Amino acid sequence: MVRPKANPGSNKMNSKRYKVNKAQHSMNPDRIDGAGGQNMRDRSTIRRLQMYRNFKPIRDRDGKIVKAAPYQSTLPSGTVARVAPNRKWFGNTRVISQNALQTFQDEMGKVMKDPYKVVMRQTKLPITLLNETAKNARVHILETESFDKTFGPKAQRKHPNLKSADLEGLVSAAQESSGKYKSEGDQDLVKDDEGFREAQSQVIFKAGQSKRIWNELYKVIDSADVVIQVLDARDPMGTRCKHVEDYLKREKGHKHLFFVLNKVDLVPAWITKTWVAVLSAEYPTLAFHASITNPFGKGALINLLRQFAKLHEDRKQISIGLIGYPNVGKSSIINTLKSKKVCNVAPIAGETKVWQYVTLMRRIFLIDCPGVVYPSGDTETEIILKGVVRVENVQLPEYHIPEVLERVKREYLEKTYKVKGWADANEFLEKIAYRSGRLLK
Repeated sequence: MVRPKANPGSNKMNSKRYKVNKAQHSMNPDRIDGAGGQNMRDRSTIRRLQMYRNFKPIRDRDGKIVKAAPYQSTLPSGTVARVAPNRKWFGNTRVISQNALQTFQDEMGKVMKDPYKVVMRQTKLPITLLNETAKNARVHILETESFDKTFGPKAQRKHPNLKSADLEGLVSAAQESSGKYKSEGDQDLVKDDEGFREAQSQVIFKAGQSKRIWNELYKVIDSADVVIQVLDARDPMGTRCKHVEDYLKREKGHKHLFFVLNKVDLVPAWITKTWVAVLSAEYPTLAFHASITNPFGKGALINLLRQFAKLHEDRKQISIGLIGYPNVGKSSIINTLKSKKVCNVAPIAGETKVWQYVTLMRRIFLIDCPGVVYPSGDTETEIILKGVVRVENVQLPEYHIPEVLERVKREYLEKTYKVKGWADANEFLEKIAYRSGRLLK
C-alpha cells in the first residue's frame, strides 16, 4: 500500500485521519497486506459494513440525538449542491418526428379497427398517442379566462342573463308564453282516468334480467381473456347485445371478442353464409352446430382457441367465456367441444344458474355463463319468440300467434300443421284444434 509522504509542517498530516492503525483486525483498512489471509477486505467494503452496523443514531441520557445515523443527518439549506442534469438520464426514451408519428397513428388505427388483426404487447406501445381527443377533452379553464379577470380589482364578473329588464317586460313575456301553451304536449298534466290502463307485465318476462344474473355475467367478463358471444342463427341481431360490446370496447380493450353463430342447422345454408359475411365486418364470426355426435364448425373453433393460447404464451393458461341470451346453446357448445356432457342442457331457458369452469385443454379453460337478457325495449311477443320465456308459463299464449303467422311463410305452416285456408289467427287455431280433436262443443 503506497501512502503520501507527510509534510512535518502540515497540520492535516497530524490529524487523526492520517494516523496509521497497527491493529490486525479484519475491520482495519490499514493493516499489513496478507495479515488476514488472501481474501482481505478493502477500504470500501469496510465502510459499507460500518454503514450496516451503525444504522442507529447515538443518543444521550435525555434521549436527544448526539450523532445522527448515517445518511440521516440534516444539513442547513443551501449547503448541498444540486445534481447536474445529464442527458443519459433519458437514454431509455426515443424521439420521433411528426411524420413518423402520423404514420404510426394511421397504421395503428387500421389495425385496431380490423376485427381479424390482434395487437400484441399493447402495454409496450404508446397507445395513448392514438387518442389525441382524450388529451383535449378536459376543459382548460385558465385558457378561457385567467384568474386576473375573475378575482381582484380587474374582475369581470358575469351578470345573470335576464330576458326582461323591468316588470313590464316580464309580464309581457309571461303572456306571450301562455299564448303558445298547448295541453297536448304537456307531459306533466294530470289527466282523467278513462277506465283503461296498461296491465302489469308478468314476472316471467323479466327472466334473465335480475341483479344476480348480471353479477354472474360481469364475473365471466372479468375472468375471461377471450369472450365468445353466442348468437342464434334464426335471429342473430335480436340475440346480440350492443351494450356488452360497447362495454368491452370501452373498459376491456385488451380482451378479445368474437361471435359464434349457433344452430345453423335450423336455417338454410345461404342465410348462414350471408350472416357470417355481415357480422364478420365487425367481429370474427364462426358458424357452429352444437352436437356431440355430428357437430359442425368444431375444428375451426378449436383451432381459433389454440391461436389465442399461442398469442398469450406468457400466461400459464387462458380462459374463454361464453355469454349470450338464454337458450342460444352456450352449454351445448361446451359439451360439443368436450365431446361429452359436462354442462346441463335443456330445450328450455334458464337451465344454467351459475357460472362454472370447464377444462378444455391443459392451457385452455371454458367458462359457462347463465343466459342474460339485455333490456332493449322488446315487446312480450319478441321476448317469447327469442326463446327467453318458458312458453308453458305464459298466461295468454294465443295473443302472440299473429306475430308467428306474420314471420313464417304460409306454405311452411301448411306443411307442418296439415291445415289450409285460414283468414286470421283465431281461424288458424280453430283448424288446428279441429284436426287434433281439441275443439269443444
